[in-house]
Amino acid sequence: MLTQVAEGVLVHQSALLENNTVVVEGRDGVLLVDPGLTDGEMTCLANDLSESGRPVVAGFATHPDWDHALWHAGLGDAPRYGTARCAEYLRDLRSNADWKTGVAEGLPPEIAGEVPLDLFGLIDGLPAGTTRIPWDGPRIRIVEHPAHAPGHAALLIEERGVLVAGDMLSDVLVPMFDDDGDPIEGYLAGLQVLEDVAGDVDVVVPGHGSFGGAGEVRARIDLDRAYVHALRDGRTPDDPRIGPSAKPGWEWVSDLHAGQARSLARRRSS
Repeated sequence: MLTQVAEGVLVHQSALLENNTVVVEGRDGVLLVDPGLTDGEMTCLANDLSESGRPVVAGFATHPDWDHALWHAGLGDAPRYGTARCAEYLRDLRSNADWKTGVAEGLPPEIAGEVPLDLFGLIDGLPAGTTRIPWDGPRIRIVEHPAHAPGHAALLIEERGVLVAGDMLSDVLVPMFDDDGDPIEGYLAGLQVLEDVAGDVDVVVPGHGSFGGAGEVRARIDLDRAYVHALRDGRTPDDPRIGPSAKPGWEWVSDLHAGQARSLARRRSS
């Protein structure tokens, strides 16, 4: 279930959306980033960690999307961190009496009955401006930026050269925009923040899809930036993640792209 991508850094990938759960080994246990997706997958992950003597001592949600703020009772009750804005967004969501129904309605139908939601979104917001994960393990820099979702943050595991990118820099998903503010400029700003740390990165792990080795982070930043520029300019992107070159099983990303293009076109014309 776990694939090592660097010393002390392992990845578990979900079956449906290729979500990457990242496990970082510390002195007394592990940090778990974006665990998911189904009850069975998280139970298996919890069992693997328990049987190998690696208790979960902390968690982190890169952003508040449903598939990145999950948790499972089998993982224990370690503190679960996120940025202040991420935690605020999730608190507001959970304050609605019918929040669970709303989240469930947005789940992929293939796994809708298999995703545990009781512990979804219970995130401890770190004080604004916090730049390090508070734990007894490798130094992990919090790289917050305005792209994709409120309070989105990548994590740079400095001693291992690993960038945990959240919902950025995927080889199967095109950039997806936050509806608040200026989505194009926000995304470009987020890419610039990631580019500013790219020189320290040997391995990039996106929220969905394959991890990449040295040099791959800059190639993915360039690909994402070209996509965003094309939509900003009203052009059709030359992007391998959409159209006939899309990875088998990911053809639906072309529909996602078409919807984004229409939405941005309406913004330009209004």
